[in-house]
Amino acid sequence: MRVMRSLRGSSKAGLVFRLSSRRSIFTGCRAVMLPRFGGPEVLELRENVPVPNLNPNEVLVRAKAVSINPLDCRIRAGYGRSVLQPHLPVIIGRDISGEVAAIGNSVKSFKVGQEVFGALHPTALRGTYTDYGILSEEELTEKPSSVSHVEASAIPFTALTAWRALKSNARIIEGQRLLVFGGGAVGFAAIQLGVAFGCHVTASCVGQTKDRILAAGAEQAVDYLTEDIEVAVKGKFDAVLDTIGRPETERIGINFLRKGGNYMTLQGEAASLTDRYGFVIGLPLATSLLAKKKIQYQYSHGIDYWWTYMRADPEGLTEIQRLVGAGKLKIPVEKTFPITEVVAAHEAKEKKLIPGKVVLEL
Repeated sequence: MRVMRSLRGSSKAGLVFRLSSRRSIFTGCRAVMLPRFGGPEVLELRENVPVPNLNPNEVLVRAKAVSINPLDCRIRAGYGRSVLQPHLPVIIGRDISGEVAAIGNSVKSFKVGQEVFGALHPTALRGTYTDYGILSEEELTEKPSSVSHVEASAIPFTALTAWRALKSNARIIEGQRLLVFGGGAVGFAAIQLGVAFGCHVTASCVGQTKDRILAAGAEQAVDYLTEDIEVAVKGKFDAVLDTIGRPETERIGINFLRKGGNYMTLQGEAASLTDRYGFVIGLPLATSLLAKKKIQYQYSHGIDYWWTYMRADPEGLTEIQRLVGAGKLKIPVEKTFPITEVVAAHEAKEKKLIPGKVVLEL
């Protein structure tokens, strides 16, 4: 039987408890369950949801705040059903900020009581909308004392998505030019990361976000509702991150790149094609489509083309934590809801009543 370490129930740090002891400590765990795909009304806040065994490299986090990402809403509506359908009901959610409640017996980086924040992989089956989230050691980092749990919970998934695009895909370096389409959470994180890397950043946005983007260090912000970006923006770029992912933004972004540049889109089709056709047909079809696009744009424009996704990255998370602590990376939170009002929170996001980041408090 797997074991874990906990400080609760003992006067000695590092005491080993078996599963039966831990369940007597961590009882009455609430979790937001997704029993079937659909609108916000399908979400169920359930009591006494079991807390699984910790694997040796895992950390049990007592959640203080979890943020709502667009991916959470898409999963609730059926995105990724090819992976999730056999496992329903599942707990949704990716971001978390809270306090370490217990650690697996090989975890070295954290101790019980420590404040942490982090994010799960997009395909994780047990999410973070729960009193006790379980993440691997590499998916967490210490929360800076300068930010609250609400503020911290809004950051990791979006920032790691932007980090993967800029560092893993584009391998962007100081002095290069970066164009970001979209001023939402991932786009805003990418702008701040690009500025922190010493890049020259230009971004497209809408209305009221323009001032915020310029204040974050972008050299130019173009309101795509009132300005023609192809006229307003001059010169070529080393990297384009397209968080919108429409054919028109892809065309414009590709044409803005210099030879050897990188185009990254968040709207890859691997999950949607697999959902539509199943793993046997859908996954090879997605792989073929991506390969075709890569070859097409390499031949026509001399650039690299990427579908980019969030991935756990300990190095990236450490740098994100440093930037957050230094006040150089933040994702504004527009509204908070108690976890008991999760349906109302998802309804507000679904109806676009709250354009900014929404956080659930526990």
